[in-house]
Amino acid sequence: MTKMNREAVIAEALGLLDEVGLDAVSTRRLAKRLNVEQPSLYWYFRTKKDLLAAMAEAAMEPHATAPLPTPGDDWHDWFADNTRSFRRTLLMRRDGARLHAGSTPTGDLDRIRRKMDFLVASGVLERDAQMAMLAASRFTVGSVLEEQADTGPGDSADLPVDVPVIDHESAFEAGLALILNGLVHRTEM
Repeated sequence: MTKMNREAVIAEALGLLDEVGLDAVSTRRLAKRLNVEQPSLYWYFRTKKDLLAAMAEAAMEPHATAPLPTPGDDWHDWFADNTRSFRRTLLMRRDGARLHAGSTPTGDLDRIRRKMDFLVASGVLERDAQMAMLAASRFTVGSVLEEQADTGPGDSADLPVDVPVIDHESAFEAGLALILNGLVHRTEM
């Protein structure tokens, strides 16, 4: 049995997520995996929604601990790298985008504010910085949702000849370039 504490429960829940996918994650399965009775999980999480929120926060740890921008950084490069970091983190977990979608960043608000302040200090209007960060975030989550829902290259044989097979990374990079180019255009106006 795994030593029971909040972090161990979250770690096992993320392991279960990777193993069975978000739809099959249940407190019953998690309790069985931890070799405990299901009600003992309520000591750490009052509801499944609380557990999923904690899982989402823990899954975002690699992105949430990435270095913040510094005054000497080029904002264009930083914006692109930050968005790519977010994508990589979502892809680290099975159904990572679905787990993250709709979650509220609790401990991340100061980091978001510092990122926004960096963009504004770099010459981006505050409202444009807000909308660009929101657009990049939602675009990334949507891109990863599609990528994680893709059942793989075996299905491409079933597609009509004129339907292209999507290279998810290239499509993501093209969309990110459009967002970034739009933001650059707005700062030059």
